[in-house]
Amino acid sequence: MTCMEMVSAKAIYYNNRKTDELMEISDEEEVVSLQLFGSDPGIMGDMARHIEDRPFALLDINMGCPVPKVVNNHEGSALMKDPVLAGMIIESVVRAIDKPVTVKIRKGFDEEHVNAVEMAHIAQESGASAVAVHGRTREQYYSGRADWDIIRQVREAVSIPVIGNGDVTDAGSAQAMLEQTGCDAVMIGRACQGNPWIFKELSMADEGLKYEGPTVRERKDMILEHAGMLIECKGEYIGIREMRKHAAWYTQGLPGSSKLRGKLGEILNYNDLEELIEAI
Repeated sequence: MTCMEMVSAKAIYYNNRKTDELMEISDEEEVVSLQLFGSDPGIMGDMARHIEDRPFALLDINMGCPVPKVVNNHEGSALMKDPVLAGMIIESVVRAIDKPVTVKIRKGFDEEHVNAVEMAHIAQESGASAVAVHGRTREQYYSGRADWDIIRQVREAVSIPVIGNGDVTDAGSAQAMLEQTGCDAVMIGRACQGNPWIFKELSMADEGLKYEGPTVRERKDMILEHAGMLIECKGEYIGIREMRKHAAWYTQGLPGSSKLRGKLGEILNYNDLEELIEAI
């Protein structure tokens, strides 16, 4: 299953054009989770109902985003500090739509307020069909190590499926998380940036096979394919600029990659990218 980037319920309410574009789902994407965030139970429920006819399989409520502009609006991981409001939001969305509703939470807001177990209980009692737990606090953002034990505690505390998230970077760590926490599924986040092959690795591991990783040629071909799709979706001006960071991730670890990343900031079109990548 693919989870989309989070969408603001208020932005949908105000008919924001860019938000409408964020919710587009390709026919090629099969099982998709659409992720909504907000702090007003009424607006969250109304907007969930408003978009339910879109081709997503389930609606995920984001209560884990750590970025200041979201937290300062009492949204995302700020809701970890307000379990009562969090429960009201979940109930409102669950009542509004027929599709399953899931919730993404963190370990807690900070180490002094670790309440993932309480939040998971609230999500379950409010009608959520599953809960995803990122084993870091909001204060940590994405630094330090993820606490897998809190995922285990949540798994033992609720009966709905629990999805583990944090520090899963390959098949070995995915299996370790499943074994150590008992979670029902694993969520891959930053580890797929520049490495979409991680899903091939996980799939092969399920069959008892080992994936040796992509060749340099496969990396180069994927960069150009990815760029082509971005340009098709967003146009060359935006697409090629967004591609700069992806190309940097794809080439991380290759000989001369640091020099290459310096040149990526100068590319203006697909031809520039192709010349640079083929020179690797």
